Amino acid sequence: MTILKHELRLGRKAWIIWSASVSFLLIVTIFLFPEMKGEMDNISSMFSDMGSFSAAFGMDKMNFGTLIGYYAVECGNVLGLGGAFFASLCAAAILCREEKERTAEFLLTHPVSRVRIISEKLMAVLIQVLAMNLIVYVLCIGSMAAVGESIPWKEVSLLHLAFLIMQIELCGICFGISAFMRKGSIGVGLGITFILYFMNLISNITEKAKGLKYITPFAYCDGSTVVTDLKLDAAKIAIGMTFCAAGIAVAYLKYTKKDIR
Repeated sequence: MTILKHELRLGRKAWIIWSASVSFLLIVTIFLFPEMKGEMDNISSMFSDMGSFSAAFGMDKMNFGTLIGYYAVECGNVLGLGGAFFASLCAAAILCREEKERTAEFLLTHPVSRVRIISEKLMAVLIQVLAMNLIVYVLCIGSMAAVGESIPWKEVSLLHLAFLIMQIELCGICFGISAFMRKGSIGVGLGITFILYFMNLISNITEKAKGLKYITPFAYCDGSTVVTDLKLDAAKIAIGMTFCAAGIAVAYLKYTKKDIR
């Protein structure tokens, strides 16, 4: 597990920054709710009448006067995008790190198979994503209790579970792409996340683009849908996990045969 420990050590600073940033923004959001609760009925009515804009973000289905309605939208904006960016960036850079930092010669001359290298690097990514989500979940639950609000356990837990699954899918996709790269690129992780996010917005706006919901992982972690239905869409998740598994399989196939420079 030397490689796993090494990757966790290298990614520790970025993990702390992303975890602290996402947690801080969500905690601030929760602590603002009691002050804003009295105004939420008017805001909810206003947002529900904004046509395509409301539909794009699911605000036509949510009641901002409740903690879970308010939290679902804010959580989607903060943890949805923040967690997705972290997962994508972490996975997209990890397999090409040795070539980018010119440490491949040191690593590959050791009696360690490439399969083991891939496996431990993948484990490092997943551990960081799981740890970040666990910390965010605990801090958010604690913040809800601190402001004296009744905690909607099922809704919050389903929401965080959906975002975790979405991040794991993005990890698998970007992990596969990382095997083809040599110098790494922040743009790859950010670009994939942005494209999939906007695909979900488009599918919310028009019925003609509903098929996009079976492509983008943001569809099954849409806060308005999760909170309203109180369940996750198993079909969309199964498709997403297929994409994830395909990305990981491609990473193994490519990296084991790759000419490392």
